[in-house]
Amino acid sequence: MVAKHYMEQHWGQNRLDKSGFTRRLHALTDTLLALFATFGDLLKQLHGEARYVLDSFPVAVCYKMRQKHLGRIPRCKLLTGKAYHGRCASKRSWFYGLKVQVVTTNDGIPVEFYIHAGAESEGTGRRGLPLDLPAGSVRYTDAGYTDYVTEDLFNEASGSQQQTARKRNSKRPHHPAQSFLIQYFRKGIETCFSQLTARFPKQIHAVTAAGFALKIALFIFAHALYQVGI
Repeated sequence: MVAKHYMEQHWGQNRLDKSGFTRRLHALTDTLLALFATFGDLLKQLHGEARYVLDSFPVAVCYKMRQKHLGRIPRCKLLTGKAYHGRCASKRSWFYGLKVQVVTTNDGIPVEFYIHAGAESEGTGRRGLPLDLPAGSVRYTDAGYTDYVTEDLFNEASGSQQQTARKRNSKRPHHPAQSFLIQYFRKGIETCFSQLTARFPKQIHAVTAAGFALKIALFIFAHALYQVGI
């Protein structure tokens, strides 16, 4: 409603009803995503530390559709199919909805994101990200992104370095000091996710799956602008 009022007052738009505003917003989807990509590239250029963190968080299609309410899934009309039935390992719970892959600076400012079906793995979702980081940068991830082949290819081809937290049974265990640094620099994205999801309403209202994903994208964009003081 605030955005609709702003368009009417500052852009000289005729009075819009809710559906008219929604149609205009959907028509701008590609432009808004391209604008965020440009904004993210600018943030990368200004980020002198060149340390980035990759992680994901789930967005349930309905805030009530949690572990105790999975029986309601067949009633969901916005998203349909097992592809959206995902598991959040960190919370040890299931959800029905989308998963958001996010790359942030080490101080928690989003510079890239990709939204995909909740059932897809971290590795699959990661492929949707451009991961266009400056040469010489370091990317930190949790153990869910463990893939030695992909890690080696990234380090060799990009001129950057990936530091992935290791599981206890890892074939490539880290030195304790390295493990400490990975956990230390990952704290920024954990704070980012808590602040970002705090901006979400209890239920993100949307009529279509595309509209649901677009609103998530706009929340991420708004949070990034807020973090840099715009």
